[in-house]
Amino acid sequence: MLTLLRRPPREAGATSTFYVLTAVAAFAFAMCFTLNLVFQYRVVGLDPFQMVLVGTVLEATCFLFEVPTGIVADLYSRRVSVIVGFLLVGVGFAVEGVVATFAAALVGNVLWGIGYTFTSGALQAWITDEVGEENVAPVFTRETQLDLAFGVVGTLAAGALGLVSLRVPVIAAGATLVLLAVGLWAVMPERHFHPTPRGDRETFGHMREQLVAGLRIARRRRVVRVFLLVSLLVGLASEVFDRLWQVRVLDTFEMPAVFDGDEAVAFTVFALVGTLVSLAASLASGRWLPQRLVDSRPGLPVALAMLVQVLAVVGVAVLGNLWLVLACVWLRSAAMAFSRPIESTWVNRNLDGPTRATVLSLSSQANALGQVAGGPPLGALATWASIPVALLVSAVVQVPAVAAFLRVRTVTGSPSTERSLESSLEE
Repeated sequence: MLTLLRRPPREAGATSTFYVLTAVAAFAFAMCFTLNLVFQYRVVGLDPFQMVLVGTVLEATCFLFEVPTGIVADLYSRRVSVIVGFLLVGVGFAVEGVVATFAAALVGNVLWGIGYTFTSGALQAWITDEVGEENVAPVFTRETQLDLAFGVVGTLAAGALGLVSLRVPVIAAGATLVLLAVGLWAVMPERHFHPTPRGDRETFGHMREQLVAGLRIARRRRVVRVFLLVSLLVGLASEVFDRLWQVRVLDTFEMPAVFDGDEAVAFTVFALVGTLVSLAASLASGRWLPQRLVDSRPGLPVALAMLVQVLAVVGVAVLGNLWLVLACVWLRSAAMAFSRPIESTWVNRNLDGPTRATVLSLSSQANALGQVAGGPPLGALATWASIPVALLVSAVVQVPAVAAFLRVRTVTGSPSTERSLESSLEE
């Protein structure tokens, strides 16, 4: 079967294929995820623990399959990896929507988690190979624009289809991605693929080497230690909020009369507002924050943004007004969007080129491990006690991240300068 996937019957241009793929995928993912948690709660009937467990299974699947599926893209074909990936994601969505049971939700998330790992990295590597490194920057810029635009279209489509049934947008998203995989089989070119050299491949041995190298760097560099600790803490705390804030709203409040009591319409509007607020916050961090503050004390705005996230989670847990709770949800998303570019700039300035990918990969793994470790206990607490109690505990778990960012001292200049200063301080 893989041989049949190697060459398309009719090749299209790589750039145009990438743009269409981006638009369709953004549309489908937004269509599925806008009302997916409402669907799991209202139609499938999952309790809070089961909802968090489904998310934990997804995270664990992505973590475990990232390397094996990456081998396909590195050794055999980026095109094959992308096509198989979107096919599995589509089938996973469809299984969850059609069968609509707890078991189907688990199986569906395993399938689409594996599918995601097939596309992760392979898609970017494919388009870079096809257009060349020197030409790929504007392509990725247009990708971001298409992703945002068609994400909004997909969100609106979810609201419209959700009026029919909450399972319809999930099934429609799955069918769309399956059709996308078929279309990619028919036209997606691959003219410049070369197998990745053995030393550059993502293997389990390579992952182990990354872990050792990352821990070695973390021992020497306080900034790196802080980011790894924060990634772990955020992972521990975030899964329960991401999976259960909508359930908190559904359990506690009636939908406003302006939505005629319809949950599909209401949560579609909530998602759109959240997207716009986060976009505005992201733009604000780049345009309004003084550059000298980012350069000299990046820990301060990042710590304040983290504190806002903690307070927003507390607000969702304890407030008794729907609009105040939603304001906290949007405020948390805005704080994350505001701090993300500052964090990225900060950590990259404190890493040498050869170690940058290693530390960023290790940070991502720390976050995933945190979600896998923290999700089930907090989900169980939400079921046995209450969702507000679980949210409050998750906020407490994240508090040390605020202190960590406030305590770290940034040394301006190159990483080598910081290492020299650290060595002198140790002496």
